[in-house]
Amino acid sequence: MKTRNDWETALRVIEKIEKAGFEAVIVGGAVRDHLLQRKIHDVDVATNALPMEIKKIFNNTVDVGIEHGTVIVLDEGSPIEVTTYRTDGTYTDYRRPEEVTFVRELPKDLERRDFTINAMAYTKDGGIIDLFGGKEDLENRIIRAVGDANSRFREDALRMLRAVRFVAQLGFSIEESTMKAIQKDSDLIEFIAHERIHMELSKMWVADYVYLGIEALVESHLANYLPGNFAEHLDEWKYFYTKKPEVGWAYLCLLNRNEMENIMEYYRYSNKEKYFAKNVLHVYDRLLNRWNEVDYFLNDLAILETAYDFAVWQGKTVPFSREHIAQVKKHLPIQSMDEFALNGHLLMKWTGKRGGPWIKEALDKALYAVLTGQVKNEEEQLKEWFYNEFIHER
Repeated sequence: MKTRNDWETALRVIEKIEKAGFEAVIVGGAVRDHLLQRKIHDVDVATNALPMEIKKIFNNTVDVGIEHGTVIVLDEGSPIEVTTYRTDGTYTDYRRPEEVTFVRELPKDLERRDFTINAMAYTKDGGIIDLFGGKEDLENRIIRAVGDANSRFREDALRMLRAVRFVAQLGFSIEESTMKAIQKDSDLIEFIAHERIHMELSKMWVADYVYLGIEALVESHLANYLPGNFAEHLDEWKYFYTKKPEVGWAYLCLLNRNEMENIMEYYRYSNKEKYFAKNVLHVYDRLLNRWNEVDYFLNDLAILETAYDFAVWQGKTVPFSREHIAQVKKHLPIQSMDEFALNGHLLMKWTGKRGGPWIKEALDKALYAVLTGQVKNEEEQLKEWFYNEFIHER
């Protein structure tokens, strides 16, 4: 399935560029996914027109990377990135070229790309330009570097991790000489910004073949330079599956409890990912000792379900189904603290006492009593419970 609107928008953009006397094609992952009949996320256009020539053709453009040849065209509906054919200059940081040179020939642009399956172009008339055997590699389910693999990876070391990510997304294998090149240069991953590594792994967590990706991470030796003890925990990724990146980051913490803070720091977890991971691990620990009604009440359904999944992936025996979680949560007497009929002000009013630790103790016990059906969530009922149960017990 492709995003039909974006694809057709790109074809209209190409038509206008061709009418102006230039050539243009769809390039990159969109062509690959089109041939695989996968959903397409980004449709990019490459052209022999220079950025300023593109800006003259279209009325509504945005300069997002014009120094590297890219403008966004807005005229035809969906925003479409249009980039001038280019060659890259010298790479000095294993990530970006010092300069780019605009060229008029498509082959020169395609030969600088990472993998053969990403180095094809699609013409407006439906033709495929394939100079490096990308279609054959798609058929054989192989990830192969364009040209000399070592050169590609020394230009941009992140490409090594991208190869692993494509294994996880497509279920392909890395071609032998390409794998050997990654193994040889795997230490170069240390030159890559941790934020970029975070982005690649976030995409991998939500892929269909995560276990294969982790296998490739280990085989490529990249795992030797990344926190997470992937080789040691390889089998524990066998049943992992999610469509939420934060679940992958939380699972990595579960497998590396003693290094959790270091992992969060190295991979640049967002505050949301840190919160999610810490809460899931807490709830996971609680699950192993059996949840009570308060656990269901205090935690979001996503947290509870993820902790359940972790237990299953870890081979734990859980005496209820995943669907049971939502049912229990749905039938709790109250769904949020806003509905709770008791608060500290009422307790101080009833007793004439100042605030203190006793208030939290009373509220916690009252909440548990409501959630377990010992008392109705009504002020008078709670007042009676407070005097008869809480005060009496103290």
